[in-house]
Amino acid sequence: MMDLYDSQRNMRNMRKIAMQRGVVAILDVGSSKIAALVLRFDGSAKVGDDGDIGALAGQSGFRVIGAATTRSRGVHFGEITAMQETERAIRTALQAAQKMAGIRVDHVIACFAGAEPRSYGLDAQIQLDGQVVTEDDVARVMSQCDVPDYGDGREVLHAQPVNFALDHRSGLSDPRGQLGNELSVDMHMLTVDAAAVHHVAHCIKRCDLELAGIASSAYVSGVSTLVEDEQELGSACIDMGGGATSISIFIKKHMIFADSVRMGGDHVTSDISLGLQVPTANAERIKTFYGGVHATGMDDREMIDIGGDTGDYEHDRRTASRAELIGIMRPRVEEILEEVRARLDAAGFDHLPSQQIVLTGGGSQIPGLDGLASKILGHQVRLGRPLRVHGLPQAATGPSFASAVGLSLLAAHPQDEWWDFDVPADRYPARSLRRAVKWFRDNW
Repeated sequence: MMDLYDSQRNMRNMRKIAMQRGVVAILDVGSSKIAALVLRFDGSAKVGDDGDIGALAGQSGFRVIGAATTRSRGVHFGEITAMQETERAIRTALQAAQKMAGIRVDHVIACFAGAEPRSYGLDAQIQLDGQVVTEDDVARVMSQCDVPDYGDGREVLHAQPVNFALDHRSGLSDPRGQLGNELSVDMHMLTVDAAAVHHVAHCIKRCDLELAGIASSAYVSGVSTLVEDEQELGSACIDMGGGATSISIFIKKHMIFADSVRMGGDHVTSDISLGLQVPTANAERIKTFYGGVHATGMDDREMIDIGGDTGDYEHDRRTASRAELIGIMRPRVEEILEEVRARLDAAGFDHLPSQQIVLTGGGSQIPGLDGLASKILGHQVRLGRPLRVHGLPQAATGPSFASAVGLSLLAAHPQDEWWDFDVPADRYPARSLRRAVKWFRDNW
């Protein structure tokens, strides 16, 4: 009955222990790279302070003292497919980050992409009879939310109150201590494929570490790349990773929708590899140095050396024009953006007061991508880099570190989740929660 509640709460307690000890590891399990950071909290971040995430939240609270990345193995579309390979890659990244930090870490907070996220909006209201709103009332109104039957093999990853209303005053982030007759809440619940979560939890356990939190990449990328106004007025964050492209929509500083497209930069690379008949490593290099999505007359004349080192002179001396390369890349990039557009349309993104779109992630670095994206998505698009955080090495400040940095900010200042409140056991929506996170019973 209380599995979900206890174990998510268990993770929150682990986070508090980590904060008291002063160090925690951050792990971004991606399809093309696994990034690990070690954070040291300097005590200025108050452990119990679970306030909203502002644009610079947590800046004074921690510094990065270790960072490492390793090529990802066994991860496709953002999901783990070969457990032992991924475990080895995770160990490698975490050990290197700990070595740089010169300290051993026991607790890790992880994020991953893919896993078919689905968003649900829940709401409920309760009568108060003119009383002051207490913590118990907040817990009670949340427990009244009718949880949809989201299907077997799915787990709740996030369940956040995004808005409270007291009588006719809406948009309250915290109604406690105020007077009123009717309290209502809007919640955003995100479910993902259960196996994806089990695999991440299992890998971390196998590395002899305690899991102190788990989050969706779509969410944390938005936290690190959207500035405060964008989070407040309505924006979408598109994180183009290697194997998956994550989408999140924020308004009033809360995520209200997340989705994912099972395509990313690796798909562009494999198209180049097939089109030019070169090995993947060569295709990646060609994409990085010469890639683009807009061909001009100049590009017909610019020849790229695409040879390999097979020993076959004719084969190794081949060239292709940059226009040809762009001709291979553009259709795939357009396909990814069309998919993103379909997801944003389905979410009703057009109805938000502001419709800024921020592109981030390693795949967003293709020259000219922002212009093409703004044409296909029909909104203003800007390229986003994660916020600056203390101690982050220069090499880790680019868009491909949006998730890792966002997860660091979230570690310092987590947003309220359903399980942060003392919902009385008998009031929990039993039918939904028994199924809700059965994996905790199996994993903890």
